Amino acid sequence: MRPSFAPISIGQVRFGADRLSLIAGPCVLEDEGMAVETARELSRVTAALGVPFVFKASYAKANRSAATSFRGPGLEAGLASLARVRDATGAPITSDVHETEEVQQAAAVLDLLQIPAFLCRQTSLLEAAGASGKPVHVKKGQFLDPASMKHAVEKVRGAGATGVIVTERGTTFGYGDLVVDFRAIQIMASFGCPVFFDATHSVQRPGGVETGGQREFIPLLARAAVAAGADGIFLETHPDPSKARSDRESQWPLDQVEPLLRSLLKIREAMADSPKMEAQRA
Repeated sequence: MRPSFAPISIGQVRFGADRLSLIAGPCVLEDEGMAVETARELSRVTAALGVPFVFKASYAKANRSAATSFRGPGLEAGLASLARVRDATGAPITSDVHETEEVQQAAAVLDLLQIPAFLCRQTSLLEAAGASGKPVHVKKGQFLDPASMKHAVEKVRGAGATGVIVTERGTTFGYGDLVVDFRAIQIMASFGCPVFFDATHSVQRPGGVETGGQREFIPLLARAAVAAGADGIFLETHPDPSKARSDRESQWPLDQVEPLLRSLLKIREAMADSPKMEAQRA
């Protein structure tokens, strides 16, 4: 039986086991106007569907394929832009933190701190994030088995985090592909925290000058994750993915978010009618 978890407050929203939640936004802050437009549309859609929502965009990307890749506006300018996005839309905000030195400044602005997958074993970073007084979202490394994520959760909790979220985002398969093992959702649920599924990074094809991806498989994987018991979906989305300055092959079109969410909610409703699923979520 799946253990229960306490609801997590993130800004003005609540992530709990009673409904599917969403963390979404463009991969990186490209310009403030686009970020506000995206956050407003996501806020509209999620409000209509009753889906708790946190807006995500990276103020800086540390893990880039090439030195010439766009990395974002940086810590200070990026945090200021994210704060204005929240002011304009009311949506709570999150972004990646990469260094312990960033945590205090980021925590003063962000509602949720995100630890990138490649850094999920960085003890000092996890502990600093946990000690910030904010909830922390840790993405499972592409190189890590799901059971080992328990150590990351314990580090963050032990440092005093007000809540922990873990996310499955695919596992390295060969040299230029990822594969998703949906057993990970139930395994990580045993840690007593919400488990999200990253439907966009899971379709990436790393390597080359620019990371590729197979966008057409995003709905398939997201639906499978909800059927497997995911508490939420992480989704990178852009008004025009073909013009995105980062991860253009794996971002989901903004105007297609609503129909995707509707299909996920139908699956979750169907699964909730199953006695077995109800027992798992008790």
